[in-house]
Amino acid sequence: MSDKAIETLLLEDRRYPPPPDFAAQANATADIYDVPFEEFWERAGRERVTWFEPFTSLLEWELPYARWYGGGKINVTYNCVDRHVEAGLGDRVAYYYEGEPESERTAITYAQLLDEVVKAANGLKTIGVGKGTPVGIYMGMGPGLPVAMLACARLGAPHTVVFGGFSAEALADRLNDMRCEVLLTQDESYRRGQIIPLKGNADEALESCPGVRKVVVGQRTRAEVPMVEGRDLTWNELVDGQPTDPASCPCEPMDAEDLLYLLYTSGTTAKPKGIAHTTAGYLVGVASTHHHVFDLKPDRDVYWCAADIGWVTGHSYIVYGPLCNGATSVLYEGTPDFPDKNRWWDIVERYKVTILYTAPTAIRAPSPAKYIPGKRSQ
Repeated sequence: MSDKAIETLLLEDRRYPPPPDFAAQANATADIYDVPFEEFWERAGRERVTWFEPFTSLLEWELPYARWYGGGKINVTYNCVDRHVEAGLGDRVAYYYEGEPESERTAITYAQLLDEVVKAANGLKTIGVGKGTPVGIYMGMGPGLPVAMLACARLGAPHTVVFGGFSAEALADRLNDMRCEVLLTQDESYRRGQIIPLKGNADEALESCPGVRKVVVGQRTRAEVPMVEGRDLTWNELVDGQPTDPASCPCEPMDAEDLLYLLYTSGTTAKPKGIAHTTAGYLVGVASTHHHVFDLKPDRDVYWCAADIGWVTGHSYIVYGPLCNGATSVLYEGTPDFPDKNRWWDIVERYKVTILYTAPTAIRAPSPAKYIPGKRSQ
């Protein structure tokens, strides 16, 4: 094929204009953006989140650091969960959870999410987790993962989520680099019909992680896994009997620039590097972009980010951004093509998803010749 032919194939001039009434009701209107940079982010900081103490300066730019919302005190979990329940939205669904096994489905309201987060945070306090305690999280894509993240953020404990598909070696590298004292994991997880031995991988990793003193093991498949006496306990042992009243575990007021989480690069080309995401600027950023870019209407939309929470997209647009905005989201454990390539579209139909956020590779993947709602392809 000639260079000219290739160049012609790359030309794309089709347009897909929105309906005429779209602009009138869009979140991102011209008047929002037609303001100076500083005015936009100051307004976002005041409108998108709730502060314990208001910020007194917007931005201090000293390379290589940008410090946002100086003087402000805030808590991410309060913004993502508590304030919605306090506003009377406790019955709104936070997540429609769909497990990889097709029979496993549940709806989790904001009130239920708050109960689970408070119990987990109270449990974590009993094993010495508090403000500044670094926590590793190595779990599958289930409700326990956002609960673990939000429980840490409630206490002011910075966390690092390690993708559940990573090896023991990759897990050990990240736990050691962050100097994690606690690891939250699971017995096993599901992925494309296979069982992932998370606890087995964790035990192997911990042979070279002397700083980890406690391991909490969630029961996903309820498989029997080795438990190290004095170090390991089950998730049920952590949370059973813990109070759910938010007053029993108040949200820790955090400085705007306190660390929320570290997320490491993949390490495919060099040693993994931990990217620091601080509290206020990150939360305002993801809540604002989620609101404007996805045009979310939380009282009517069902939103689905089909990424994995183990990546920054999942942190930002499955957990922190959508929950801060009071969204109803889909949380799916499995992969797009298991047990077949209709699975995603069955999920879209079941929960009446109105906003689907995914990768171009997923959209380009081969699809069944004809999709029949409710019927699997052969």
